[in-house]
Amino acid sequence: MQNSLKVAGIQTKLAWEDASINRAHFTELMQHLDVDLVVLPEMFSTGFTMDPIEVAEEMNGETVSWMKESAMSNNFALMGSVVIKENNQYYNRLIFAHPDGAINTYDKKHLFTLAGEDEAYKAGTKKLIVNYKGWKICPFVCYDLRFPVWARNVENYDLLVYVANWPSPRIHAWNTLLQARAIENMSYCVGVNRVGVDVNGYEYSGHSAAYDFLGEATFKTTPNKEEIFVVVLDKDAQNKTRQRLNFLNDKGAFTIE
Repeated sequence: MQNSLKVAGIQTKLAWEDASINRAHFTELMQHLDVDLVVLPEMFSTGFTMDPIEVAEEMNGETVSWMKESAMSNNFALMGSVVIKENNQYYNRLIFAHPDGAINTYDKKHLFTLAGEDEAYKAGTKKLIVNYKGWKICPFVCYDLRFPVWARNVENYDLLVYVANWPSPRIHAWNTLLQARAIENMSYCVGVNRVGVDVNGYEYSGHSAAYDFLGEATFKTTPNKEEIFVVVLDKDAQNKTRQRLNFLNDKGAFTIE
C-alpha cells in the first residue's frame, strides 16, 4: 500500500475527431511527468462527438493500445474516456490503463440527453472501483457529476475522478458539484475538463481542480488555459479525518433500482 498518490491532470484543447493528432499531443505533454496517475479529459481522442460511427474504435484499436503502451513506458496509470464500439453498440468508455498493462473500464452511466448522447451511445450499468497502489479509485464521466446517488461512497473509496467536456455556460455547476462530491463522500475528488472551442461552437473553459476530503481546494487551474497540474494526495490524513469525524458512518442504508 502507498500512503501518497501523485496525480496529474491535463487540461488542454482537443483536435476534432482526429485521434492521431490528439494522441501525439498527449504523448508530448506526458513525456516528462513523474507521477503515479495521469488523468485526461472525456473523449480525449476525438472531442465530445455525437457521431460515433465515424470515430469509434474497438478495445484492441489504436487508442486503447496507445494508452496501455503509454502507461507501461512511463510507469504510471493513465485514464480518460474513448468512443468504443462493442457488440454493435457504441459506448463513452473510460479506460484505466495500469503500468503493468492491465486495464479497467467504466461505461458512462448518465448520458447527456440535451446533446442527444443517449441516442448515439449505450449507457453503462456498473460502477467501477479501481484498486491501484493500495488506493481505491472511483472514476466517472462528465454528466455523472450531477447525480450524487451514483457516486455515493458505499465502497469506502479514497479518490473520486471525473473526466469531462463540460461547457463554459454551465461551469458554475461543475465547480460546485466537484466540491460537493468531495464533501459528502469524505473523499479526494479530481476533475479534469478540456479547454477551447469545438467544431459545433461550444466553448470549454477548463476549471479542472482537485479537492480534499473536506472539500478544500488543493488546486484549481487557470480558466481557458492549457495546463498540467499535479497534486499529491495523503491517504493517512484522509483516514484520520474520517475516523475523527465519522460522517460516513451515519449514512442511511438503501438500494437504488
